[in-house]
Amino acid sequence: MALFPALQWEIAVEILSTLSLPSEADVLAPDGSEVRLLCQTRLGSMAHFTLPPGAVSRAVAHRTVEEIWLFLGGRGRMWRRLDGQEQTVEVAQGVSLTIPVGARFQFRNDGDTPLEAVATTMPPWPGEAEASFVEGIWPATVRMDD
Repeated sequence: MALFPALQWEIAVEILSTLSLPSEADVLAPDGSEVRLLCQTRLGSMAHFTLPPGAVSRAVAHRTVEEIWLFLGGRGRMWRRLDGQEQTVEVAQGVSLTIPVGARFQFRNDGDTPLEAVATTMPPWPGEAEASFVEGIWPATVRMDD
């Protein structure tokens, strides 16, 4: 029994990307967090997100992608709502969570150090038009350009 489906294995062998975490942000996410771009394949992309101390992101929903996040440092909360289910969870180093397609979400930094996470996006992030702005549970404190 193979551990990886053949297609995934072919991609791993075909695309041998190696990147180091950039010291400066590449872009701002639609939610207002700083983004450092990491590796990407045809099936998914990875990025590092940072939210400064005391900051609250804009609430967004993704049109076509789903994500898995792993928090690396800091402490805060993540709100998510989808199909009548809603939850706010505490996040800190080691906490992992999912953001399904269409889920509304917003996160905040409740600590005095940056809140940091890496996320895998499937399929790869298609661009800024992917995110739609929605009503969240906290007032956003990040850049509000549209």
